[in-house]
Amino acid sequence: MNTWTHDTASGRAALEIASEYADPALLNHSVRSYAFGAEYAARHGLAYDEDLFYVSALVHDLGLTAPFDSHTLPFEEAGGHVARVLTAGLGWPAERRARAEEIIVLHMRDDVTAAEDVESHLLQVGTSADVSGLRVGEFDRGFVRELLAEHPRLGFGKAFTALFEEQAARKPGCAAAGWVASGGAGRAGSNPLDRM
Repeated sequence: MNTWTHDTASGRAALEIASEYADPALLNHSVRSYAFGAEYAARHGLAYDEDLFYVSALVHDLGLTAPFDSHTLPFEEAGGHVARVLTAGLGWPAERRARAEEIIVLHMRDDVTAAEDVESHLLQVGTSADVSGLRVGEFDRGFVRELLAEHPRLGFGKAFTALFEEQAARKPGCAAAGWVASGGAGRAGSNPLDRM
């Protein structure tokens, strides 16, 4: 069994919602982000809550989609609220719903260690690998090729950069704006995943 499937009731619900609202490129990014994070955890012996991490990863970018894009909140905060609503419908207790939100919000920071918050760290690792190519060389090439064959990029880098640039223009104080200002487009454009 590959490391990018999570067949639980919560996982199936998250995949269904993500598939409904995210276009194929954004959906595949969410799955790849989970897969990179899960593989990183396996290689580093990190224990984590698989259901919590999978659900958070699958819906983490829904705040970038038109139905959930907030005119006031950064996309990761909007996505955190989507996770809270989804997991409330799944019957998760309030504390667990808050954790899903927190993971999504914190994935935009690069200073959360695995010791502090393993699920947030894994989502940060997974999204950074998929968006900017960070740590891609640490992953087995066979794993990466299989993941990309199953969940192709479909022009993700350009589409994602456009989404972040649009967020930055409307919300200049948000984390997406910081990513754009720090040269994120260049990093996304030179991601080695696009050459594999």
